[in-house]
Amino acid sequence: MGEFADHLKLMVKTFRKESHRVLQSERTTVHGADSMMMVLQLAMAEVNKQRGGEFIAALSDVLVAWKHLLLDKLHLPPPSSAPLENYELFLDAYQSFLKRSNTVDLVDVLAMCKELRVEDSDPEEPVSPIQLFEFLSGNMEIPDRPAPLTPSSQSRNCCSQIKMAVRRVFCSYLSLLVNSKNDMALALTLNVPGRSLEHQAFTDIKRAARDSQTSLFLAVTSFVRAIQLGGKGYAPAESDPLRKHIKGLSDYVLFMDNLEEILGEIPDPSVCGGKLLAAIRAALVKGRSSGDPVYAAAEDATKELKEKIVRLHQIQKQAANGDGTGISPARPKAYAVNHATAYGGRQTVKVLMALLDEEALASPCPNKADLLSEDQAALSGAEGTCVLMLFRSPEVSTGCSPEPLRNRVQSRLNLLKPKATQRVIRSQFACTYKDDPPLNRVLDFPSTSQMPTCTHPAPKPNTSPSVEDWIDPDTENATAKPSSKSRRKEHREVKRGVAPEQRSGNAQNGGGCPSNKRKTGIQMQSKGNKRKQLDSEQHSGSENEPPEKKQHTRVSVKVPGKNVCKPSNKKKLIAGQGKLTSFFRV
Repeated sequence: MGEFADHLKLMVKTFRKESHRVLQSERTTVHGADSMMMVLQLAMAEVNKQRGGEFIAALSDVLVAWKHLLLDKLHLPPPSSAPLENYELFLDAYQSFLKRSNTVDLVDVLAMCKELRVEDSDPEEPVSPIQLFEFLSGNMEIPDRPAPLTPSSQSRNCCSQIKMAVRRVFCSYLSLLVNSKNDMALALTLNVPGRSLEHQAFTDIKRAARDSQTSLFLAVTSFVRAIQLGGKGYAPAESDPLRKHIKGLSDYVLFMDNLEEILGEIPDPSVCGGKLLAAIRAALVKGRSSGDPVYAAAEDATKELKEKIVRLHQIQKQAANGDGTGISPARPKAYAVNHATAYGGRQTVKVLMALLDEEALASPCPNKADLLSEDQAALSGAEGTCVLMLFRSPEVSTGCSPEPLRNRVQSRLNLLKPKATQRVIRSQFACTYKDDPPLNRVLDFPSTSQMPTCTHPAPKPNTSPSVEDWIDPDTENATAKPSSKSRRKEHREVKRGVAPEQRSGNAQNGGGCPSNKRKTGIQMQSKGNKRKQLDSEQHSGSENEPPEKKQHTRVSVKVPGKNVCKPSNKKKLIAGQGKLTSFFRV
Protein backbone atom coordinates (compact mmCIF):
# COMPACT_ATOMS: atom_id res chain seq x y z
CA MET A 1 0.00 0.00 0.00
CA GLY A 2 2.92 2.37 0.68
CA GLU A 3 4.32 1.79 -2.80
CA PHE A 4 0.93 2.52 -4.37
CA ALA A 5 0.66 5.74 -2.40
CA ASP A 6 4.05 6.83 -3.73
CA HIS A 7 2.92 6.09 -7.27
CA LEU A 8 -0.17 8.24 -6.75
CA LYS A 9 1.98 11.12 -5.52
CA LEU A 10 4.27 10.75 -8.52
CA MET A 11 1.26 10.83 -10.83
CA VAL A 12 -0.07 14.06 -9.33
CA LYS A 13 3.40 15.62 -9.28
CA THR A 14 3.87 14.91 -12.97
CA PHE A 15 0.46 16.39 -13.72
CA ARG A 16 1.21 19.54 -11.72
CA LYS A 17 4.57 19.96 -13.41
CA GLU A 18 3.30 19.75 -16.98
CA SER A 19 -0.31 20.89 -16.62
CA HIS A 20 0.35 24.23 -18.29
CA ARG A 21 0.62 22.36 -21.61
CA VAL A 22 -3.00 21.15 -21.54
CA LEU A 23 -4.79 23.49 -19.11
CA GLN A 24 -5.52 27.21 -19.41
CA SER A 25 -4.90 27.85 -15.70
CA GLU A 26 -2.25 26.44 -13.40
CA ARG A 27 -4.50 27.03 -10.42
CA THR A 28 -6.70 24.10 -11.32
CA THR A 29 -7.41 22.00 -8.25
CA VAL A 30 -7.97 18.25 -8.00
CA HIS A 31 -11.05 16.51 -6.60
CA GLY A 32 -10.49 13.45 -4.45
CA ALA A 33 -12.66 10.34 -4.31
CA ASP A 34 -15.15 11.81 -1.82
CA SER A 35 -15.47 15.09 -3.69
CA MET A 36 -15.97 13.24 -6.98
CA MET A 37 -18.94 11.33 -5.54
CA MET A 38 -20.47 14.50 -4.09
CA VAL A 39 -20.18 16.25 -7.46
CA LEU A 40 -21.78 13.24 -9.17
CA GLN A 41 -24.70 13.40 -6.75
CA LEU A 42 -25.26 17.08 -7.53
CA ALA A 43 -25.09 16.42 -11.28
CA MET A 44 -27.66 13.62 -11.05
CA ALA A 45 -29.99 15.77 -8.97
CA GLU A 46 -29.73 18.60 -11.50
CA VAL A 47 -30.58 16.28 -14.39
CA ASN A 48 -33.54 14.79 -12.50
CA LYS A 49 -34.87 18.28 -11.93
CA GLN A 50 -34.51 19.22 -15.59
CA ARG A 51 -36.36 16.08 -16.60
CA GLY A 52 -39.44 17.21 -14.68
CA GLY A 53 -38.73 15.74 -11.28
CA GLU A 54 -37.26 17.00 -8.03
CA PHE A 55 -33.71 18.01 -7.17
CA ILE A 56 -32.86 14.71 -5.55
CA ALA A 57 -30.77 11.62 -6.24
CA ALA A 58 -31.25 8.28 -4.49
CA LEU A 59 -28.21 6.73 -2.83
CA SER A 60 -28.61 3.47 -4.77
CA ASP A 61 -28.70 5.35 -8.09
CA VAL A 62 -25.61 7.33 -7.13
CA LEU A 63 -23.65 4.13 -6.36
CA VAL A 64 -24.67 2.54 -9.67
CA ALA A 65 -23.79 5.67 -11.64
CA TRP A 66 -20.50 5.96 -9.72
CA LYS A 67 -19.40 2.49 -10.80
CA HIS A 68 -20.31 3.09 -14.44
CA LEU A 69 -18.60 6.49 -14.39
CA LEU A 70 -15.26 5.10 -13.18
CA LEU A 71 -15.24 2.20 -15.63
CA ASP A 72 -16.26 4.42 -18.50
CA LYS A 73 -13.63 7.12 -17.89
CA LEU A 74 -10.89 4.54 -17.23
CA HIS A 75 -11.80 2.69 -20.43
CA LEU A 76 -12.39 -0.57 -18.60
CA PRO A 77 -15.02 -3.20 -19.45
CA PRO A 78 -18.50 -2.11 -18.36
CA PRO A 79 -20.21 -3.91 -15.48
CA SER A 80 -22.83 -6.59 -15.94
CA SER A 81 -25.60 -4.33 -14.68
CA ALA A 82 -27.28 -2.00 -17.15
CA PRO A 83 -26.61 1.73 -16.82
CA LEU A 84 -29.26 4.12 -15.64
CA GLU A 85 -31.76 5.68 -18.00
CA ASN A 86 -30.18 9.15 -18.10
CA TYR A 87 -26.57 8.08 -17.62
CA GLU A 88 -25.27 10.09 -20.57
CA LEU A 89 -26.89 13.22 -19.21
CA PHE A 90 -25.39 12.52 -15.79
CA LEU A 91 -21.92 12.24 -17.30
CA ASP A 92 -22.31 15.49 -19.26
CA ALA A 93 -23.53 17.36 -16.18
CA TYR A 94 -20.62 15.96 -14.14
CA GLN A 95 -18.03 17.12 -16.66
CA SER A 96 -19.73 20.51 -16.97
CA PHE A 97 -19.54 21.06 -13.22
CA LEU A 98 -15.82 20.25 -13.18
CA LYS A 99 -15.10 22.59 -16.07
CA ARG A 100 -17.16 25.42 -14.55
CA SER A 101 -15.34 25.08 -11.22
CA ASN A 102 -11.85 24.93 -12.83
CA THR A 103 -11.25 21.49 -11.29
CA VAL A 104 -10.35 17.98 -12.44
CA ASP A 105 -10.74 14.54 -10.88
CA LEU A 106 -8.19 11.81 -10.35
CA VAL A 107 -9.28 9.95 -13.49
CA ASP A 108 -8.56 13.07 -15.58
CA VAL A 109 -5.19 13.40 -13.84
CA LEU A 110 -4.28 9.83 -14.88
CA ALA A 111 -5.35 10.49 -18.48
CA MET A 112 -3.30 13.70 -18.66
CA CYS A 113 -0.25 11.99 -17.16
CA LYS A 114 -0.31 9.48 -20.00
CA GLU A 115 -0.16 12.35 -22.48
CA LEU A 116 2.34 14.50 -20.60
CA ARG A 117 4.86 11.95 -19.33
CA VAL A 118 8.22 11.74 -21.03
CA GLU A 119 8.94 8.29 -22.45
CA ASP A 120 12.63 8.35 -21.60
CA SER A 121 12.28 9.41 -17.98
CA ASP A 122 9.03 7.56 -17.24
CA PRO A 123 9.09 4.29 -19.16
CA GLU A 124 6.23 2.80 -17.14
CA GLU A 125 2.89 4.15 -16.01
CA PRO A 126 2.94 5.11 -12.33
CA VAL A 127 -0.60 3.84 -11.74
CA SER A 128 -2.64 1.46 -13.83
CA PRO A 129 -6.35 2.08 -14.51
CA ILE A 130 -7.35 -1.06 -12.60
CA GLN A 131 -5.42 0.05 -9.52
CA LEU A 132 -7.01 3.49 -9.62
CA PHE A 133 -10.46 1.92 -9.99
CA GLU A 134 -9.89 -0.28 -6.95
CA PHE A 135 -8.62 2.71 -4.99
CA LEU A 136 -11.56 4.98 -5.87
CA SER A 137 -14.06 2.18 -5.22
CA GLY A 138 -12.68 1.65 -1.73
CA ASN A 139 -11.82 -2.01 -2.30
CA MET A 140 -8.17 -1.63 -1.26
CA GLU A 141 -7.11 -2.01 2.34
CA ILE A 142 -6.89 1.42 3.94
CA PRO A 143 -4.54 1.55 6.91
CA ASP A 144 -4.98 5.25 7.61
CA ARG A 145 -8.76 5.02 8.09
CA PRO A 146 -10.46 2.87 10.75
CA ALA A 147 -12.74 0.07 9.72
CA PRO A 148 -16.52 0.55 9.93
CA LEU A 149 -17.35 0.78 13.59
CA THR A 150 -19.95 -1.18 15.53
CA PRO A 151 -22.93 0.48 17.23
CA SER A 152 -21.14 0.18 20.59
CA SER A 153 -18.55 2.70 19.40
CA GLN A 154 -21.01 5.29 18.16
CA SER A 155 -19.25 8.15 19.97
CA ARG A 156 -15.95 7.36 18.22
CA ASN A 157 -17.78 7.25 14.88
CA CYS A 158 -19.29 10.67 15.56
CA CYS A 159 -15.87 12.09 16.44
CA SER A 160 -14.35 10.69 13.24
CA GLN A 161 -17.09 12.30 11.15
CA ILE A 162 -16.49 15.64 12.84
CA LYS A 163 -12.75 15.35 12.19
CA MET A 164 -13.39 14.64 8.52
CA ALA A 165 -15.80 17.60 8.25
CA VAL A 166 -13.39 19.99 10.02
CA ARG A 167 -10.47 18.90 7.86
CA ARG A 168 -12.60 19.36 4.73
CA VAL A 169 -13.44 22.92 5.84
CA PHE A 170 -9.74 23.75 6.32
CA CYS A 171 -8.92 22.47 2.84
CA SER A 172 -11.90 24.31 1.32
CA TYR A 173 -10.71 27.66 2.69
CA LEU A 174 -7.22 27.03 1.36
CA SER A 175 -8.67 25.91 -1.98
CA LEU A 176 -10.54 29.21 -2.38
CA LEU A 177 -7.24 31.05 -1.95
CA VAL A 178 -5.81 29.04 -4.85
CA ASN A 179 -8.90 28.58 -7.05
CA SER A 180 -11.72 31.08 -6.49
CA LYS A 181 -13.98 29.27 -8.99
CA ASN A 182 -14.38 26.21 -6.79
CA ASP A 183 -18.14 26.24 -6.05
CA MET A 184 -17.96 23.16 -3.85
CA ALA A 185 -15.41 24.86 -1.59
CA LEU A 186 -17.64 27.89 -1.19
CA ALA A 187 -20.64 25.71 -0.36
CA LEU A 188 -18.65 24.02 2.44
CA THR A 189 -17.34 27.29 3.93
CA LEU A 190 -20.11 29.86 3.40
CA ASN A 191 -21.84 29.32 6.74
CA VAL A 192 -18.92 27.74 8.68
CA PRO A 193 -18.64 29.23 11.22
CA GLY A 194 -22.24 30.43 11.47
CA ARG A 195 -22.89 33.70 9.62
CA SER A 196 -26.68 33.42 9.22
CA LEU A 197 -26.14 32.39 5.58
CA GLU A 198 -28.38 29.36 5.39
CA HIS A 199 -30.35 27.68 2.61
CA GLN A 200 -32.13 30.78 1.31
CA ALA A 201 -28.93 32.83 1.22
CA PHE A 202 -27.07 30.15 -0.75
CA THR A 203 -29.99 29.90 -3.19
CA ASP A 204 -29.92 33.66 -3.80
CA ILE A 205 -26.16 33.52 -4.40
CA LYS A 206 -26.56 30.64 -6.82
CA ARG A 207 -29.21 32.50 -8.82
CA ALA A 208 -27.09 35.66 -8.92
CA ALA A 209 -24.11 33.66 -10.19
CA ARG A 210 -26.28 31.99 -12.82
CA ASP A 211 -27.63 35.33 -14.05
CA SER A 212 -24.15 36.87 -14.30
CA GLN A 213 -22.54 33.60 -15.55
CA THR A 214 -19.81 33.69 -12.91
CA SER A 215 -18.70 31.51 -10.02
CA LEU A 216 -20.38 31.65 -6.62
CA PHE A 217 -17.39 33.29 -4.94
CA LEU A 218 -17.14 35.97 -7.62
CA ALA A 219 -20.87 36.70 -7.31
CA VAL A 220 -20.49 37.22 -3.55
CA THR A 221 -17.38 39.41 -3.78
CA SER A 222 -18.73 41.54 -6.63
CA PHE A 223 -21.94 42.24 -4.72
CA VAL A 224 -20.11 43.22 -1.52
CA ARG A 225 -17.61 45.37 -3.44
CA ALA A 226 -20.45 47.18 -5.21
CA ILE A 227 -22.05 47.95 -1.83
CA GLN A 228 -18.81 49.10 -0.19
CA LEU A 229 -17.10 50.95 -3.02
CA GLY A 230 -19.74 51.72 -5.61
CA GLY A 231 -21.74 54.92 -5.69
CA LYS A 232 -25.44 55.34 -6.28
CA GLY A 233 -25.06 54.56 -9.95
CA TYR A 234 -23.18 51.30 -9.35
CA ALA A 235 -24.80 50.05 -6.15
CA PRO A 236 -27.17 47.05 -6.47
CA ALA A 237 -30.88 47.75 -6.58
CA GLU A 238 -32.90 47.85 -3.39
CA SER A 239 -34.88 44.86 -4.61
CA ASP A 240 -31.76 42.70 -4.96
CA PRO A 241 -32.33 39.47 -2.94
CA LEU A 242 -28.74 39.53 -1.68
CA ARG A 243 -29.40 42.72 0.27
CA LYS A 244 -31.21 40.64 2.89
CA HIS A 245 -27.91 38.84 3.63
CA ILE A 246 -25.56 41.81 3.41
CA LYS A 247 -24.19 41.37 6.95
CA GLY A 248 -23.29 37.69 6.59
CA LEU A 249 -21.84 38.19 3.11
CA SER A 250 -19.75 41.13 4.30
CA ASP A 251 -18.36 39.04 7.16
CA TYR A 252 -17.48 36.23 4.77
CA VAL A 253 -15.71 38.52 2.29
CA LEU A 254 -13.90 40.29 5.14
CA PHE A 255 -12.60 36.96 6.44
CA MET A 256 -11.39 35.95 2.98
CA ASP A 257 -9.73 39.37 2.60
CA ASN A 258 -7.83 38.77 5.83
CA LEU A 259 -6.60 35.43 4.50
CA GLU A 260 -5.57 37.06 1.21
CA GLU A 261 -3.68 39.74 3.14
CA ILE A 262 -1.77 37.11 5.11
CA LEU A 263 -1.01 35.28 1.89
CA GLY A 264 0.40 38.38 0.20
CA GLU A 265 2.35 39.93 3.06
CA ILE A 266 4.32 36.95 4.48
CA PRO A 267 6.91 35.65 1.99
CA ASP A 268 7.94 32.52 3.90
CA PRO A 269 5.51 29.69 2.97
CA SER A 270 5.96 27.84 6.25
CA VAL A 271 5.18 30.90 8.37
CA CYS A 272 2.41 32.04 6.06
CA GLY A 273 0.78 28.60 6.07
CA GLY A 274 0.86 28.52 9.86
CA LYS A 275 -0.77 31.97 10.01
CA LEU A 276 -3.51 30.91 7.59
CA LEU A 277 -4.29 27.76 9.56
CA ALA A 278 -4.32 29.71 12.83
CA ALA A 279 -6.81 32.24 11.42
CA ILE A 280 -9.15 29.48 10.19
CA ARG A 281 -8.85 27.64 13.51
CA ALA A 282 -9.67 30.81 15.50
CA ALA A 283 -12.83 31.30 13.45
CA LEU A 284 -13.97 27.70 13.98
CA VAL A 285 -13.35 27.47 17.73
CA LYS A 286 -14.71 30.92 18.59
CA GLY A 287 -17.24 30.58 21.39
CA ARG A 288 -16.54 26.88 21.98
CA SER A 289 -15.10 25.24 25.07
CA SER A 290 -11.98 23.10 25.09
CA GLY A 291 -14.09 19.97 25.59
CA ASP A 292 -16.07 20.51 22.40
CA PRO A 293 -15.37 17.88 19.68
CA VAL A 294 -15.06 20.62 17.07
CA TYR A 295 -12.43 22.36 19.19
CA ALA A 296 -10.35 19.19 19.47
CA ALA A 297 -10.77 18.39 15.75
CA ALA A 298 -9.67 21.90 14.79
CA GLU A 299 -6.57 21.59 16.97
CA ASP A 300 -5.62 18.27 15.41
CA ALA A 301 -6.24 19.46 11.85
CA THR A 302 -4.17 22.60 12.41
CA LYS A 303 -1.25 20.63 13.78
CA GLU A 304 -1.26 17.99 11.01
CA LEU A 305 -1.68 20.44 8.14
CA LYS A 306 1.03 22.72 9.50
CA GLU A 307 3.48 19.81 9.61
CA LYS A 308 2.60 18.93 6.02
CA ILE A 309 3.14 22.53 4.87
CA VAL A 310 6.58 22.66 6.48
CA ARG A 311 7.55 19.31 4.92
CA LEU A 312 6.35 20.32 1.45
CA HIS A 313 8.17 23.63 1.69
CA GLN A 314 11.42 21.85 2.49
CA ILE A 315 10.94 19.49 -0.47
CA GLN A 316 10.35 22.38 -2.86
CA LYS A 317 13.40 24.25 -1.56
CA GLN A 318 15.59 21.21 -2.14
CA ALA A 319 14.16 20.74 -5.62
CA ALA A 320 14.77 24.40 -6.48
CA ASN A 321 18.37 24.30 -5.23
CA GLY A 322 19.22 20.98 -6.95
CA ASP A 323 20.25 20.49 -10.54
CA GLY A 324 18.33 18.71 -13.24
CA THR A 325 14.90 19.42 -11.81
CA GLY A 326 13.57 20.81 -15.09
CA ILE A 327 11.93 23.78 -13.35
CA SER A 328 13.33 27.17 -14.28
CA PRO A 329 13.51 29.73 -11.46
CA ALA A 330 12.13 32.39 -13.83
CA ARG A 331 9.26 30.86 -15.75
CA PRO A 332 7.44 32.75 -18.52
CA LYS A 333 4.67 35.04 -17.36
CA ALA A 334 2.06 33.18 -19.37
CA TYR A 335 2.71 30.07 -17.29
CA ALA A 336 3.33 31.74 -13.96
CA VAL A 337 1.27 30.40 -11.10
CA ASN A 338 0.42 33.92 -9.95
CA HIS A 339 -0.59 35.22 -13.36
CA ALA A 340 -2.64 38.44 -12.98
CA THR A 341 -2.25 38.28 -9.19
CA ALA A 342 0.09 39.68 -6.56
CA TYR A 343 3.68 38.43 -6.57
CA GLY A 344 3.95 38.22 -2.79
CA GLY A 345 2.34 34.80 -2.30
CA ARG A 346 3.76 32.89 -5.24
CA GLN A 347 5.80 30.38 -3.25
CA THR A 348 3.03 29.95 -0.68
CA VAL A 349 0.49 29.23 -3.43
CA LYS A 350 2.76 26.49 -4.78
CA VAL A 351 2.98 24.90 -1.35
CA LEU A 352 -0.80 25.14 -0.86
CA MET A 353 -1.41 23.49 -4.23
CA ALA A 354 0.94 20.63 -3.30
CA LEU A 355 -0.91 20.29 0.01
CA LEU A 356 -4.31 20.14 -1.70
CA ASP A 357 -2.99 17.55 -4.15
CA GLU A 358 -1.96 15.30 -1.28
CA GLU A 359 -5.33 15.77 0.44
CA ALA A 360 -7.04 14.70 -2.81
CA LEU A 361 -5.10 11.42 -2.62
CA ALA A 362 -6.66 10.55 0.75
CA SER A 363 -8.47 7.25 0.87
CA PRO A 364 -12.23 7.44 0.26
CA CYS A 365 -14.80 7.36 3.02
CA PRO A 366 -15.96 3.77 3.64
CA ASN A 367 -19.52 4.78 4.55
CA LYS A 368 -21.05 6.43 1.49
CA ALA A 369 -24.35 7.14 3.25
CA ASP A 370 -22.62 9.27 5.89
CA LEU A 371 -20.67 11.08 3.19
CA LEU A 372 -23.63 11.99 0.97
CA SER A 373 -25.99 12.87 3.82
CA GLU A 374 -23.44 14.60 6.04
CA ASP A 375 -24.62 17.88 7.52
CA GLN A 376 -22.78 20.85 8.95
CA ALA A 377 -24.89 21.29 12.11
CA ALA A 378 -21.99 20.74 14.51
CA LEU A 379 -19.77 23.23 12.67
CA SER A 380 -22.11 26.14 11.92
CA GLY A 381 -24.36 25.89 14.98
CA ALA A 382 -27.48 26.12 12.79
CA GLU A 383 -29.87 23.57 11.38
CA GLY A 384 -27.97 20.80 9.61
CA THR A 385 -28.10 20.86 5.82
CA CYS A 386 -26.25 18.45 3.55
CA VAL A 387 -24.58 19.65 0.36
CA LEU A 388 -27.34 18.23 -1.84
CA MET A 389 -30.07 20.07 0.08
CA LEU A 390 -27.93 23.21 0.08
CA PHE A 391 -27.83 23.29 -3.74
CA ARG A 392 -31.55 22.56 -3.94
CA SER A 393 -33.61 25.67 -4.63
CA PRO A 394 -36.63 26.15 -2.31
CA GLU A 395 -39.06 26.72 -5.18
CA VAL A 396 -42.84 26.60 -4.96
CA SER A 397 -44.38 23.32 -5.97
CA THR A 398 -45.94 23.26 -9.46
CA GLY A 399 -48.27 20.34 -8.76
CA CYS A 400 -45.90 17.52 -9.70
CA SER A 401 -44.97 17.01 -6.07
CA PRO A 402 -48.15 17.58 -4.03
CA GLU A 403 -48.28 18.41 -0.38
CA PRO A 404 -47.95 15.43 1.99
CA LEU A 405 -51.17 13.58 2.73
CA ARG A 406 -51.02 14.33 6.45
CA ASN A 407 -50.85 18.08 5.84
CA ARG A 408 -53.68 17.98 3.30
CA VAL A 409 -55.95 16.01 5.67
CA GLN A 410 -55.19 18.35 8.54
CA SER A 411 -55.94 21.45 6.46
CA ARG A 412 -59.23 19.92 5.30
CA LEU A 413 -60.25 19.12 8.87
CA ASN A 414 -59.47 22.68 9.90
CA LEU A 415 -61.81 23.97 7.19
CA LEU A 416 -64.64 21.65 8.20
CA LYS A 417 -64.29 22.35 11.91
CA PRO A 418 -67.05 24.73 13.13
CA LYS A 419 -65.69 28.04 14.18
CA ALA A 420 -66.73 29.33 17.61
CA THR A 421 -68.48 32.69 17.48
CA GLN A 422 -66.87 35.33 19.59
CA ARG A 423 -69.18 36.54 22.34
CA VAL A 424 -69.44 40.28 22.71
CA ILE A 425 -68.91 41.50 26.26
CA ARG A 426 -71.65 44.00 27.12
CA SER A 427 -72.36 46.13 30.14
CA GLN A 428 -74.60 44.96 32.99
CA PHE A 429 -77.05 47.68 31.95
CA ALA A 430 -77.17 46.43 28.36
CA CYS A 431 -80.84 45.52 28.80
CA THR A 432 -81.68 49.23 29.01
CA TYR A 433 -79.98 49.96 25.67
CA LYS A 434 -81.48 49.56 22.28
CA ASP A 435 -79.77 47.55 19.60
CA ASP A 436 -80.17 50.27 17.02
CA PRO A 437 -78.08 53.40 17.53
CA PRO A 438 -79.95 56.63 18.25
CA LEU A 439 -80.86 58.84 15.38
CA ASN A 440 -78.54 61.67 16.42
CA ARG A 441 -75.47 59.38 16.27
CA VAL A 442 -76.45 58.22 12.81
CA LEU A 443 -76.77 61.80 11.69
CA ASP A 444 -73.50 62.88 13.35
CA PHE A 445 -71.55 60.03 11.72
CA PRO A 446 -73.15 59.41 8.34
CA SER A 447 -72.02 56.57 6.09
CA THR A 448 -70.62 57.05 2.63
CA SER A 449 -74.04 56.35 1.12
CA GLN A 450 -75.48 59.30 3.10
CA MET A 451 -72.76 61.73 2.08
CA PRO A 452 -73.68 64.32 -0.53
CA THR A 453 -72.51 63.36 -3.99
CA CYS A 454 -72.15 66.92 -5.18
CA THR A 455 -69.01 68.77 -4.12
CA HIS A 456 -70.64 72.23 -4.29
CA PRO A 457 -74.37 71.86 -3.58
CA ALA A 458 -76.76 74.57 -4.58
CA PRO A 459 -77.65 77.10 -1.84
CA LYS A 460 -80.99 76.60 -0.15
CA PRO A 461 -83.62 79.31 -0.66
CA ASN A 462 -84.11 81.60 2.34
CA THR A 463 -87.76 81.84 3.40
CA SER A 464 -88.99 84.48 5.82
CA PRO A 465 -91.68 82.96 8.00
CA SER A 466 -94.13 85.10 9.88
CA VAL A 467 -93.75 86.06 13.50
CA GLU A 468 -96.46 83.62 14.58
CA ASP A 469 -94.50 80.66 13.20
CA TRP A 470 -91.55 81.37 15.49
CA ILE A 471 -93.55 81.56 18.72
CA ASP A 472 -92.66 78.68 21.05
CA PRO A 473 -95.71 76.55 21.84
CA ASP A 474 -94.30 75.83 25.28
CA THR A 475 -94.45 79.54 26.01
CA GLU A 476 -98.17 79.61 25.30
CA ASN A 477 -98.80 76.66 27.56
CA ALA A 478 -96.72 78.20 30.33
CA THR A 479 -98.61 81.53 30.17
CA ALA A 480 -102.05 80.03 29.70
CA LYS A 481 -102.16 77.71 32.70
CA PRO A 482 -100.24 79.37 35.51
CA SER A 483 -103.22 79.94 37.84
CA SER A 484 -104.52 76.36 38.00
CA LYS A 485 -101.14 74.87 38.81
CA SER A 486 -100.33 77.54 41.39
CA ARG A 487 -103.63 76.94 43.20
CA ARG A 488 -102.99 73.20 43.46
CA LYS A 489 -99.45 73.90 44.70
CA GLU A 490 -100.62 76.30 47.43
CA HIS A 491 -103.29 73.84 48.55
CA ARG A 492 -100.65 71.10 49.12
CA GLU A 493 -98.39 73.47 51.02
CA VAL A 494 -101.24 74.53 53.33
CA LYS A 495 -101.87 70.90 54.18
CA ARG A 496 -98.21 70.44 55.07
CA GLY A 497 -98.42 73.41 57.47
CA VAL A 498 -96.14 75.81 55.65
CA ALA A 499 -97.39 79.15 54.42
CA PRO A 500 -96.65 80.01 50.86
CA GLU A 501 -95.71 83.55 51.76
CA GLN A 502 -93.17 82.38 54.31
CA ARG A 503 -91.52 79.94 51.89
CA SER A 504 -91.32 82.54 49.17
CA GLY A 505 -89.90 85.04 51.62
CA ASN A 506 -87.20 82.68 52.76
CA ALA A 507 -86.30 81.98 49.17
CA GLN A 508 -85.88 85.67 48.48
CA ASN A 509 -83.87 86.45 51.61
CA GLY A 510 -81.70 83.35 51.50
CA GLY A 511 -80.31 84.01 48.04
CA GLY A 512 -78.86 87.50 48.73
CA CYS A 513 -77.76 87.61 52.44
CA PRO A 514 -74.61 85.56 52.88
CA SER A 515 -73.56 87.58 56.01
CA ASN A 516 -76.56 86.54 58.10
CA LYS A 517 -75.00 83.72 60.18
CA ARG A 518 -77.65 83.30 62.92
CA LYS A 519 -80.73 81.55 61.65
CA THR A 520 -83.58 79.79 63.29
CA GLY A 521 -84.59 76.16 62.68
CA ILE A 522 -87.45 77.16 60.41
CA GLN A 523 -85.12 79.28 58.29
CA MET A 524 -82.61 76.41 57.96
CA GLN A 525 -85.42 74.12 56.82
CA SER A 526 -86.60 76.73 54.34
CA LYS A 527 -83.05 77.12 53.00
CA GLY A 528 -82.79 73.34 52.53
CA ASN A 529 -85.91 73.39 50.34
CA LYS A 530 -84.81 76.48 48.47
CA ARG A 531 -83.88 74.68 45.26
CA LYS A 532 -87.11 72.71 45.15
CA GLN A 533 -89.13 75.86 45.77
CA LEU A 534 -87.34 77.74 43.04
CA ASP A 535 -88.02 74.89 40.59
CA SER A 536 -91.70 74.89 41.50
CA GLU A 537 -91.94 78.68 41.20
CA GLN A 538 -90.23 78.52 37.80
CA HIS A 539 -92.75 75.99 36.57
CA SER A 540 -95.93 77.27 38.19
CA GLY A 541 -95.10 80.89 38.85
CA SER A 542 -97.35 83.56 40.30
CA GLU A 543 -99.43 85.99 38.36
CA ASN A 544 -98.92 88.78 40.89
CA GLU A 545 -95.14 88.52 41.33
CA PRO A 546 -93.51 87.16 38.21
CA PRO A 547 -89.68 86.87 38.39
CA GLU A 548 -88.00 89.78 36.70
CA LYS A 549 -84.59 88.15 35.99
CA LYS A 550 -85.92 85.00 34.36
CA GLN A 551 -87.49 86.33 31.18
CA HIS A 552 -86.73 83.24 28.99
CA THR A 553 -89.96 83.29 27.06
CA ARG A 554 -89.04 86.08 24.71
CA VAL A 555 -89.95 85.51 21.11
CA SER A 556 -87.21 85.85 18.52
CA VAL A 557 -88.36 87.12 15.20
CA LYS A 558 -86.31 86.31 12.12
CA VAL A 559 -86.26 89.40 9.98
CA PRO A 560 -84.94 89.09 6.46
CA GLY A 561 -81.35 90.39 6.31
CA LYS A 562 -80.78 90.18 10.10
CA ASN A 563 -79.81 87.19 12.21
CA VAL A 564 -81.71 87.33 15.52
CA CYS A 565 -80.96 84.27 17.69
CA LYS A 566 -83.54 82.80 20.04
CA PRO A 567 -82.22 82.51 23.60
CA SER A 568 -81.94 78.89 24.73
CA ASN A 569 -83.95 77.93 27.78
CA LYS A 570 -81.50 75.71 29.68
CA LYS A 571 -83.82 75.14 32.67
CA LYS A 572 -86.86 74.23 30.65
CA LEU A 573 -88.61 71.19 32.14
CA ILE A 574 -90.12 68.43 30.12
CA ALA A 575 -93.80 67.59 30.38
CA GLY A 576 -94.63 65.78 33.63
CA GLN A 577 -91.40 66.59 35.50
CA GLY A 578 -93.08 69.11 37.84
CA LYS A 579 -95.78 66.60 38.79
CA LEU A 580 -93.15 63.95 39.65
CA THR A 581 -91.17 66.46 41.69
CA SER A 582 -94.26 67.39 43.70
CA PHE A 583 -95.04 63.72 44.27
CA PHE A 584 -91.62 62.93 45.76
CA ARG A 585 -91.77 65.92 48.09
CA VAL A 586 -94.53 64.34 50.13
